[in-house]
Amino acid sequence: MPEFGSRDPLTPAFWDERFERDFTPWDRGAAPQVLHTFVARNDRPLRTLIPGCGKAWELVHLCEAGWPATAIDFSPAAVAQAKELAGQWADHIELADFFAWQPPHELDFIYERAFLCALPPAMWEKVAARWAELLPAGALLGGFFYFDPAAGKRGPPFATTPEALHALLDPYFELIEELAVADSIPIFAGKERWMVWQRRTSTS
Repeated sequence: MPEFGSRDPLTPAFWDERFERDFTPWDRGAAPQVLHTFVARNDRPLRTLIPGCGKAWELVHLCEAGWPATAIDFSPAAVAQAKELAGQWADHIELADFFAWQPPHELDFIYERAFLCALPPAMWEKVAARWAELLPAGALLGGFFYFDPAAGKRGPPFATTPEALHALLDPYFELIEELAVADSIPIFAGKERWMVWQRRTSTS
């Protein structure tokens, strides 16, 4: 691993340094197959947010499928690279803080891809509450969740366990789908699950 000056993943500088030096082992360079399947089986486009989008490969796929999607990241370097890669969809990418960003319309879906595991566990309750705040009852939170019981406390990526994830999300969401992932990139291989959670009617 290269030596980096920034050590705090809660700051844009941490991620800027990694994008600028092309050290992004979490980036698969394409939208994953299970997302293709998820999009294809929905009978209508979903208004989607991608927080912590990185290079935003998934945004391009969603936009090409006709979905009204927005990708945000608080790293200027990540946003610059994403806009360059997105081509005609570049205006769907915004430099923004997930905790302050406000949607221009009600969301149907938040896509999770290496955002939760990029943040220290002390932040996860705040993330879950913000997901719940942004999604109305019946809307979906879906994507990839990183599990590794043997992992230590160092990261990113920061691993969770199924039990801890349920404790985090069950107050707001109901798990409606869980699948194994067949085409994980090396850093996540054998340690991630595709999961779709539906926002509960109750806020408790």
